[in-house]
Amino acid sequence: MWCFVAILPNLPGSRLPTQAPRASFRPLGLTSLHSQARTGTRLSPQNRKECSLVRRLLALGFLWTLPAAAEEGMWTYDAFPREAVKAAYGFEPSQAWLDRMRLSSVRLAGGCSASFVSPDGLVMTNHHCIRSCVQDLSSSKRDYLATGFLAKELKDELRCPKVEANQLVAMTDVTARLQGVTKGLSGPAFNTALKAEMSKIESECATGPELRCDVVTLFNGGKYQLYKYRRFQDVRLAFAPEFSMAAFGGDPDNFNFPRFGLDAAFLRVWDANGQPLKTEDYLPWAKDGAKEGDLVFVSGHPGATDRQSTVAQLEFERDVSLPFSLLYMAERRGLLREYASSSPERFRTTRARLRSVENALKGLRGRHQALAEPSLLASKRKAEAELRAKVAADPKLKEHAGAWDAIARALDAYRPLVAEYRLEEVGYGFASELFDIARHLVRAADERPKPNTERLREYTEGQLPALRQQLLREAPITPEYEILSMTFGFNKLRETLGADDPFVQTVLGREAPEELARVLVKGTKLFDVKERQRLLEGGKAAVEASKDPMILLARRVDAQAREVRKRYEDTVESVLNKNGELLAQARLAVYGTSGYPDATFTLRLNYGVVKGWEQNGRQVPPLTTFAGAYARHTGKEPFRLPDSWMKAQGKVPGETPFNMATTNDIIGGNSGSPLVNRDGRVVGLIFDGNLQSIGGDYAYVPETNRAVAVHGEGLLRALEHIYGASRLVKELRANQQ
Repeated sequence: MWCFVAILPNLPGSRLPTQAPRASFRPLGLTSLHSQARTGTRLSPQNRKECSLVRRLLALGFLWTLPAAAEEGMWTYDAFPREAVKAAYGFEPSQAWLDRMRLSSVRLAGGCSASFVSPDGLVMTNHHCIRSCVQDLSSSKRDYLATGFLAKELKDELRCPKVEANQLVAMTDVTARLQGVTKGLSGPAFNTALKAEMSKIESECATGPELRCDVVTLFNGGKYQLYKYRRFQDVRLAFAPEFSMAAFGGDPDNFNFPRFGLDAAFLRVWDANGQPLKTEDYLPWAKDGAKEGDLVFVSGHPGATDRQSTVAQLEFERDVSLPFSLLYMAERRGLLREYASSSPERFRTTRARLRSVENALKGLRGRHQALAEPSLLASKRKAEAELRAKVAADPKLKEHAGAWDAIARALDAYRPLVAEYRLEEVGYGFASELFDIARHLVRAADERPKPNTERLREYTEGQLPALRQQLLREAPITPEYEILSMTFGFNKLRETLGADDPFVQTVLGREAPEELARVLVKGTKLFDVKERQRLLEGGKAAVEASKDPMILLARRVDAQAREVRKRYEDTVESVLNKNGELLAQARLAVYGTSGYPDATFTLRLNYGVVKGWEQNGRQVPPLTTFAGAYARHTGKEPFRLPDSWMKAQGKVPGETPFNMATTNDIIGGNSGSPLVNRDGRVVGLIFDGNLQSIGGDYAYVPETNRAVAVHGEGLLRALEHIYGASRLVKELRANQQ
């Protein structure tokens, strides 16, 4: 199950970074199978299988250095290689085709992709992308995660409190403007000037709350573009299957193929007048489903890749960043498992979180394993040495030659700061949705009176509409889970930084972690949206007058948290930004602009074919069927088909395609992306990749890297014959050809 930021719901620090340095900080991680093997920890059969597959893949070290395959590339829409597609497949997308694809694509601000699939604002995405919405709309009396949700009529569609949808309407190159204001600067001065000008550009663009404008970094600073989005905050749930069907096969099948999951959901965007959005830009459904060998395209928002990172950055991620997060995430998984197993209600309220954490651990296990394999870094070192030699030989690139060493020194300086920064500023030491709200209220009160260009990036005018939605959403927060999670965060603070650490003393004083967490959660009024609104609108005066214990804690620790953030930004982020830009300029000077930039959660288009692969001497077919799903049913979780499917057995022909594998180059963030044919019509829905695709963060391996999608034909038949969603099926078939 691919996802980007949304894999850590309600965890402070899981917010999208605003153009943060690419490889210097990743908030997620997993327990290394390599480490388990070395320490004698017994691997489960499933983990042995994963480890074996990854090792066999990475043992083929030459694959990492092969020339780029035709299917490789996460292309921006203004640089899509139309001629290459024509040469390979005899089809050249027109500009009108590209424009319709771009305007039909949707970004879900929590970290996923989606698409308009009808003229009435119907949006298709993955179930795991909107699972938090389904959870928020549920209760102990109506558990939509367990039963699924279907709006029989338009009036029955329910608003998702946390979901924001964005549609990319314009892209403008602002490289010259940003490089102009930073010319000759370095260190903190470079960073300050860069961020101030970004905020200024975004503010000039975002003329109303209906618009979102982001300055995005491409080619690690070689180019900057202004992306202008239409912002939709009234997004309603129309259909979601049962959790057990969306995640059929559970963790054992996750990142594997064959697959039999209906990881799909439908939302609808409503306009400012309370009516379904009318749009001319949408993707109609294909009449004929995709077959093996068919050319297919994926339009979505891949979250982050490190294909152009330096060796020092990759080594830092392998040795420092990932291991820190691995332990943290593994402990959270244990905490969640124990909590969820203690009662049916606790299971109901935390199963989505547990699934997300399990997904993060499994997905990132492959990344850490890839970095631990010598062949990958050997190829990266060779490529880096070649580029450094070319830069050193060119007098025009003299100032760029020291960028690699500057990045390495900055990362060395970051090593002793990692724990402090993540625990105090990113939020690992608090692990509380309520504290996250309190910190935003405290900081918004401090930041909003400042000039826009001097604010922290999260509080600029362009970010305030999203912040308001986040703070004022009508979504349930479970008190007992907040106490448990906050206790966990406080314990991590104390055990990592030490009981005598000044920050730990500021947080805990003489209190025990669990007692303090209980007092804070029991005493706060921040469960009440009206109280949050009062504090947000009352500004600094209201916040300073508040006696709410959660607000008081956020105020008490804010100065120290800001100080560690400033140290990070001045000594690490600024150096990485400046020298990342120099390296990007060097690459562009040496190799030109024919390539594609690393993923940055910006809209990309790629192409591939429906295709299986060879594994262990056998061919893995690219299509699974409904008959295969019923054959996989055991009656026990996670291989238990829900009652709706058992009752409908036989209504859908067994040979109907269900899931499929393609060669499209995707990564986390592509979850929910539409899969379309050369006519621009929907033939599938991306929801995952195979185990071998996990290393795609660092390189694309055409022989085995596969995207996994719900087949379009299977999705329609399930809607019609299993769920009785005739209204939606009629809407989807209205323009079918």
